[in-house]
Amino acid sequence: MLSVLFFPHHLALHIPDGFLNLPVTLLTWVFAIALIAISLNRVQAEYQDRVVPLMGVCAAFIFAAQMINFPIPGGTSGHLLGGTLAGVLLGPWAGSLVMTVVFIVQSLLFQDGGITALGANIFNMGLIGTFGGYYLYRSIRNMIGRDSTKSVLIGAAIAAWTSVVIAALVCAIQLAISGAVPLVVALVAMLLWHVMIGIGEAIITVVALSYILKTRPDMVYRAPRAAMQELPRSYSSR
Repeated sequence: MLSVLFFPHHLALHIPDGFLNLPVTLLTWVFAIALIAISLNRVQAEYQDRVVPLMGVCAAFIFAAQMINFPIPGGTSGHLLGGTLAGVLLGPWAGSLVMTVVFIVQSLLFQDGGITALGANIFNMGLIGTFGGYYLYRSIRNMIGRDSTKSVLIGAAIAAWTSVVIAALVCAIQLAISGAVPLVVALVAMLLWHVMIGIGEAIITVVALSYILKTRPDMVYRAPRAAMQELPRSYSSR
């Protein structure tokens, strides 16, 4: 998300009302509702009850972290999106539900993203940010060494940056299809700033995960054995 001095507000990841046409709005709502329904079913079927409090803690942390802006050149600031972080901590299904709740609260209480555009925001930052981020992270982690702390941090950093940039790309295409802004303008503006915002996203994600892996690695979805073995007492990985 961007807050800028001379950068149009509709060229941010939290899309306001009125900038998407009806077909794009309806299509993204269909994907968002499907994502929520499938995630609810998978969480109920596969996750243990103890993950529910962790979902609440994760949602509160991401919501609070999003209040902290970091400056980038040109009078622009960005903040954590948290999709990849939620996926790494909770897995893609529970992580997507957490991000959906965060987006709904932001839209209804803080006017950060429109209500009619909520489906698009969930699609861009929930589906792409959380699902895309998680599975890219998992692929990188498996290639480097699944059970090492290093692989978790490297995979999360790359996935966090990539998820922000891809979400920005998709958002720009949606705005251009809707006629809100020319495609070239949207692509240049969105990608220029979100490449830098993605760096901040990666740094915050790595810092948060580093602390969690040192103190409570059991909070990481399918935590690495190396981190678990360093604790004085045994934890069971989800």
